[in-house]
Amino acid sequence: MPLISAVRQVFAPDGPLVRDLPGFVPRAGQTDMALAVARTVQGGGALVVEAGTGVGKTFAYLAPALLSGARVLVSTATKALQDQLFLRDIPRLAASLGVPVRLAQLKGRSSYLCLQRLDDAFAGGTAAHLPVAQQRLLGEVRLWAQRSASGDVAELPALDEASPLLPLITSTRDNCLGTSCVRAAQCHVNIARRTALGADVVVVNHHLFFADLQVRESGVAELLPSASVVVFDEAHQINAVGLQFLAVQTGTAAWKRLAADLLRQAQGPQRGFADWHGLSGALSQSVKAVAALFGEPTNPQRLPWVDGAPEGVDSLIWVAALGRVAAALEAARTCLDLLADAHVSMQLLSQRAQTLHQQVAGFAGTAPNGMVQWVEVGTQVRICASPLNISAVMRQHVAMTDHASRAWIFTSATLGTDEALRWFVEPCGLEGARTLRVESPFDYARQAALYVPQEFPEPAHPEHSVAVAALVAEAAMHIGGKTLVLTTTLRAVQAVSKALQVFMARQEAGGLEVLAQGDASKRELLERFTARAAAPGPGAVLVASASFWEGIDLAGDVLQLLIIDKLPFAPPDDPLVRAQTEACTAAGGKAFKDIHLPHAAMVLKQGAGRLIRGESDRGILVVCDTRLHTRAYGKKLLQALPPMRRLRDATDWKNALAELAAPSATAAPPTAT
Repeated sequence: MPLISAVRQVFAPDGPLVRDLPGFVPRAGQTDMALAVARTVQGGGALVVEAGTGVGKTFAYLAPALLSGARVLVSTATKALQDQLFLRDIPRLAASLGVPVRLAQLKGRSSYLCLQRLDDAFAGGTAAHLPVAQQRLLGEVRLWAQRSASGDVAELPALDEASPLLPLITSTRDNCLGTSCVRAAQCHVNIARRTALGADVVVVNHHLFFADLQVRESGVAELLPSASVVVFDEAHQINAVGLQFLAVQTGTAAWKRLAADLLRQAQGPQRGFADWHGLSGALSQSVKAVAALFGEPTNPQRLPWVDGAPEGVDSLIWVAALGRVAAALEAARTCLDLLADAHVSMQLLSQRAQTLHQQVAGFAGTAPNGMVQWVEVGTQVRICASPLNISAVMRQHVAMTDHASRAWIFTSATLGTDEALRWFVEPCGLEGARTLRVESPFDYARQAALYVPQEFPEPAHPEHSVAVAALVAEAAMHIGGKTLVLTTTLRAVQAVSKALQVFMARQEAGGLEVLAQGDASKRELLERFTARAAAPGPGAVLVASASFWEGIDLAGDVLQLLIIDKLPFAPPDDPLVRAQTEACTAAGGKAFKDIHLPHAAMVLKQGAGRLIRGESDRGILVVCDTRLHTRAYGKKLLQALPPMRRLRDATDWKNALAELAAPSATAAPPTAT
């Protein structure tokens, strides 16, 4: 059966998905997207699809890809989504379609247990010096290692991404012993790559994809030439992710790690062959000197390059400080080169010292043409040089210069404010790609309401966060929690959550819990928030920023009130934003209209998408920013939001809260993966 006909049948009322997946309901938008993907799979080229929440984009791109029989590479935004596709969505769809699939997933090296480093942690005595709780967890890792086939540390829920154990039990490109490792034959990274090379469908993530374009050591470079269909899910993130890997960056964290590894040699087989304490100490002192140039900032910040040095730092002092780091690195490299024949670990350390030395030397002056430089100052000092966007590398490596027979699919719920999806297409170098917008099937006018308070402090007013907290406290008490507050800065997270605690205590809020980003890991905060919503009694209010604006799914009655503190404009003093603004103006564009406004619209739309996740969900979105009323651009931003009914004043707001607090029967939402 031709692919187009086969895809139509899959999504038909009498098709296999209706038959095999309880609750699946055919949707015109999902079918339209699937047919567009099928045509691209057949004819090649690039397709960019904005598919609103609830369309079911996952099955819409997977069904044509699987039915085509082509080799497929799927790249996702997060490891969590990667696991969902690999463990649930693809096997379930393949079974329904009756398509046998050899499926594999591939993650970065740091996602897999390194058996050799685990052995070293016990044999070298590192385990004995850990805190008792970490010793116990390391023992659990050792038992798990004996039975795990994949070695994927995601199998261990106790090991979140911030666990101090991870560097001890996983490897990096810098410290992997490669073929010299005695556990090379059992290496989980090598096994995962071999499996991926033999699979029909391979699931990776954006970080791995772009990292491989730079260093070509993860296995994606070998997979890409043989893939006929390449899909980027949650594609709105690829410009930001790509810039991370196209950027040249170094800093105190990398220098400290090398200093620590040099010092570690004083306890190893090479302990008598060099002054490891002296080499490590010289590097550590030079690192402290660089950090001292920036004092102790209360909040993370980005400093632009001014006259050959970071803003606020004298250029002569900057060059001298980097010179000390470079000299310490060169001394270490010279010593390590003399020991290179002794062990492969000495070669790896020497290569690291040389690479760091080259990077440091590059930051002792102005940025290369086409690059923007800055310094990130916080708990560490990180020096970066980045292109303005990923368009050049995408044109070179990916869609627009590739073989016409290959299909490239880019999809997300938020890709632009116009039919051409320019916000996404232009920075990604995809001019000429076919575009499609598929609206969400949700009845937003019935399910959700939008409230923008008329009388409210301006966003820049010092009492703005307190006013947000007051509104949140009253509303959350009324509906029993179930409230998510999204802020535009981490500073606002602290201000709102602290004020909220005060209001809750003053009003005796009956046990409502206030959860704030930074109090625990993201996973733990979401689990606690969900558990409080499901349990009898008062729920919780979660105040968060950054990564909570997207990628979280709080369906049903778990989340009913979403409050956004300010319009999410990018900070104009950010060095990268400033450089993009200057480039746009130099090219004859209008930076606010062409860059800042579309960016704010997309982030606002992404945040608002947390509220309604199913056809039975109900909720209210509150945006505590009067600029939506008072500025001409407010209408543009309102148009980017889902078509919720508008609450005109405080009376409407109170009535909507009362309706939301009233019990209502909710049905399980249809499946539309």
